[in-house]
Amino acid sequence: MQRRDFVKAGTVAATGALAGCGGLFSDSDEPEYTVNMAPVGEVGFQSVPESWTTYTPGYAEMGIALGQADGLKSIGFKPRFYTDWYTDFGVDIDKGSLTQLYESGVGKEQFYSIDADVQIIDPNWLINNFKGWEESDIDNIVEETGPFIGNAIFRQTDKWHDYKYYSMYEAFEKISQVFQQQDRYDAFSTMHEEYVRGSVADNLPPESERPAAMLVYAASNEPTEFAPYPLKTTGTGAKHLRDLGVKDAVEGNDVEGLSSTNRTKIDFETMLEVDPDVILIKGHETQSAQEFSDTVVTYLQNDDVASELTAVQNGRVYRGGPVYQGPLSNFLLVERTAKNLYPDSFSGELFDRQRVADIISGNN
Repeated sequence: MQRRDFVKAGTVAATGALAGCGGLFSDSDEPEYTVNMAPVGEVGFQSVPESWTTYTPGYAEMGIALGQADGLKSIGFKPRFYTDWYTDFGVDIDKGSLTQLYESGVGKEQFYSIDADVQIIDPNWLINNFKGWEESDIDNIVEETGPFIGNAIFRQTDKWHDYKYYSMYEAFEKISQVFQQQDRYDAFSTMHEEYVRGSVADNLPPESERPAAMLVYAASNEPTEFAPYPLKTTGTGAKHLRDLGVKDAVEGNDVEGLSSTNRTKIDFETMLEVDPDVILIKGHETQSAQEFSDTVVTYLQNDDVASELTAVQNGRVYRGGPVYQGPLSNFLLVERTAKNLYPDSFSGELFDRQRVADIISGNN
């Protein structure tokens, strides 16, 4: 596929958001199909992308789920790309072959070196999170390699993100259109409805019996400070908790969520003021449940202040899931968290791994 077969779309607006333009096609470069997604707008393609970059594992998962693993060329930060999870579905990802975009920042030259057909990245994420990025840099990469398309959906706290947010499955559908894999998307959407919104939702305890949880980030095994993640602003990063009807313990409190500009941390004293029924800690997805218990939970139990927390005293401190969640990890996280929070209602495997594998391989 010729890189220049892509019809470039999007103009950089003064607000810093890429405005949807992209309708200026000559007779010779009329696209075969277009995909419209905020903030870039309408992007035209004359052929299906074969190679692609992305930053967040959530979008990487979408491409993998759509059978596009071989074309994946990058990830933002490899330690947060938990590829071992995909072995349940017959997918083996070689992280060593991927370019890590983050190395004390994100360099523009990496995009030229990779020369991918499409960048599944919200360009405003690059401009507003990493030094040295300008709107003109996005334009140049689009012109020299391939278009950007994507939306930063893993959290909803960034002030620069003043355009539409998508749910996980809304974004997933857009990416399926990019790769022309709508049948695979439809199969996943159907399974999601049957499993997450069907069998799991149908067996949740009454709302009055569901716990109020506090979701935080702390990668240390001996944490003393935590980055809070209010559920209402966490986007796809907390989808599994919303799927399970978990109540947000910080709702109504003056606890702001992590964002590009807010890096405020909270301590045990602040956490004790909230005193949630359950504490869910992100940043420990390489640990097993036992390893997490032996390190983080044991440390909290032995701390003078943390040990006063109701969740610690009742043994209700769990791994909180990854920062970036996609449709594959969502299935696994719903299962794991349902069994943690509602052990009287859920046990064993809650969904069919082979069915997921069949969809990915195109045998759905």
